[in-house]
This record gives sequence, C-alpha cells and structure tokens, in this order.
Amino acid sequence: MSNKKPIIPVKLGFEETSLRIPIDAILPLREVPETVRKTMKYGQIAASIAEVGIIEPPVVARDAENRDTYHLLDGHLRLDILRERGETEVVCLVATDDEAFTYNRRISRIAIIQEHRMILNAVRKGVSEERLARALNVNIASIRTKRNLLVGICPEVADMFKDRHVPIAVFGQLRKMKPMRQIEAAEVMIAMNRLSVPYAQSLVAATPDHLLVEGRKDKPKSLTADQIALMQRESESLDREVRAIERTYGEDHLDLVVALGYVSNLLGNVRVVRFLAQRHATILAEFQRVVEFHQAA
Repeated sequence: MSNKKPIIPVKLGFEETSLRIPIDAILPLREVPETVRKTMKYGQIAASIAEVGIIEPPVVARDAENRDTYHLLDGHLRLDILRERGETEVVCLVATDDEAFTYNRRISRIAIIQEHRMILNAVRKGVSEERLARALNVNIASIRTKRNLLVGICPEVADMFKDRHVPIAVFGQLRKMKPMRQIEAAEVMIAMNRLSVPYAQSLVAATPDHLLVEGRKDKPKSLTADQIALMQRESESLDREVRAIERTYGEDHLDLVVALGYVSNLLGNVRVVRFLAQRHATILAEFQRVVEFHQAA
C-alpha cells in the first residue's frame, strides 16, 4: 500500500500573463474622495508614478458577462492618479478570484523592514538616493534613515520584526541595548503587542547598565527600583487584559469583517445610496466614514 499523499491541484490566483487594459474598461468599486487626494499617501504614490512609473500593477477581475470589462480589486489610488495624468492604458494583473472585499483583506501593507530592504536593493542596483526620495515624495534624510535602519540591530530582532509595523524610532531605542537584551525587549514588545516608542523607552530605562551599549547609557536616571517594579506589575496586568481580549478577538473580528463587507456592498449599490441620500443622509455619511476609515487602515 502506497503511503504517498495525493497531489492536490492548486488553483492559480491570477491569469498567467498580465494585460494592458484601457483604463475606461476598468470599473472601480468605489470613488476616490477629494479628501484622499489631498493626503500624503496619495502624493507619495503620485510622485512615485511620475518618477519611475507603475511598480505594482493594479489587480482586476473580468466581468462575468462582458469579458472586455474589468472590475478593479486593488489599486484605486494608482488608477485614479493615472486618469488624472491623462493615461489611457495600464498593465494589470487579472485575478481569477473576484471577491474584492476578501482580496483586499489579504493585502499586507509593507512593513518598515521590508521597505528598508527594498531601498537597499534599489541602491545596489544603482538607483540614487535623490531619485528614491523623489519617487517616494520624501526628503533624502528619510531615505538614509530607512537605509541604515538595521545598523546596530541584531539579526534575531530584525527577523522578529520583519513583517510588523514598527515605528522607526523604536530601532533607535533598541540600539542602546546589547544583542541579548535587544532580543528580550523585542520578545516582550511582541508578547504585549506594544510596538511603540514610549514602551521601548521604558524597556531601555529598566535595563541594567551592563546590558547597555557602551556610550549609549543615556537612559533616564530618575527611574527608581520602586518605579521599575511598578512598571513590571502594570505590564503583567496589561498582559492579563490582552489575553482576555484575545479569547474573544477572533469572533469579534469576524463580526466586524462581515459587517464591513455588508456596508461596503450597500454603498456599492447605486439605488441604496440614492435612497439613503434622500431619506437618511446622516446614516449614509456615517457608513461612508466607516468604510473610508477601514480602507485607510
């Protein structure tokens, strides 16, 4: 009797080749509000497109009835910017799964360490810091800070934070500690789900002098043993509260996802929006605010 496991075919998430599609043939699932066009994020994407073009193609799905029409799943800001620039076509990835809300939930926005590695790769390929700064619509100092992000950070900590959204200043606090203490601090921050600068500063303050890097012993001197003990008790209390929340997090998150999906679908129905605008303008405004907040997050 064979012990080999049956091979399960894997369904491709995208068609094998990308397509150059007329922009007029792509139907966005939502309009880009004027307030979003004024945000820093929108400006950075616009600057990047102007400098180096589209790096990450928009994702579309074919219309079930008209194969020459496409629904936009991801890339609303990019497509809006291209329209504003007067472009008529764009290269897209064509998804075989047309569940837009589900697709967008799978997207993981780039973490700071991933951005650091992308900048290093670009510099190695000969892209100047000035061009990167123009592409990302930031100053050169920001590019250099991200380029040097992991200087003085031990590899184990870099691996723990590689997929997490950690403020840049946290790495500055970690550099004050020796590698083993860096690892302990990173483990505590992850366990407590507190990846903030103040919490990193408190960990530096609670670090014995012999675990601090020579020349970086600039922790607050006013922290007493009693204050450190109080901080530890508060951390333990917070840890218990976090664990209590975790027990119901999955169910609560599922309810939220379903509710957001339902509201998004409502706002995608022109007749529903027209009815709400005429009869319940306040409710419509709240629905739109909730969906926009979720998309921005």
